[in-house]
Amino acid sequence: MATTTRTTDRGTAYFPRLAAERLDIALCRASAAVARAADAHAAGEGLGVGQHLVLQMLDAVGPCSQQTLSEELRIDRSVMVGICDDLERAGHVRRERNPRDRRSYAVTITDSGRRRYAQAQALIPAFLEDTFQALTPAERGQLSALLTKLLQPAPAALTDAGGPSAEGGPRPPLRAHGESGDRSLRSSPDDRMARSTS
Repeated sequence: MATTTRTTDRGTAYFPRLAAERLDIALCRASAAVARAADAHAAGEGLGVGQHLVLQMLDAVGPCSQQTLSEELRIDRSVMVGICDDLERAGHVRRERNPRDRRSYAVTITDSGRRRYAQAQALIPAFLEDTFQALTPAERGQLSALLTKLLQPAPAALTDAGGPSAEGGPRPPLRAHGESGDRSLRSSPDDRMARSTS
């Protein structure tokens, strides 16, 4: 993922200093850049990022409720409904009453969904290599471990549990980028905070 270093009228690059001082800003900027790359990849593949993740989880762990998918994938529940609707229309998943809880639906991946997931997943290594080419394999492993530590368990400030937003009002739900009705990670509360300080 190519980056451009801009300089001020005094000939010095300011952002590296800002990123060193403000980890939250650096993370927001990196997240937005990765989100743009993921959106572009998804557009070329024809399978939304959230759709891919749902198929991946269902293939890995078996049938799940939409609530479980939403919570585990950190995707807003209203967006998850649309994702499952699209996947069901395409024949990649089916929804049935959960035998353990008749009030909810169990989402199950179909044979078509497994084939579609396998096709999309085969392209992920090249996408990751291109997106994170600035990092060595060891650095990528370190980054993954650090992000996992940061998000598990997810701090209240990084979830849609209802903490205050950067603007001081109620925090909107986080949404998965690349899906209809969504505004991507670039429109998350934390990224809006980052833009407001730039």
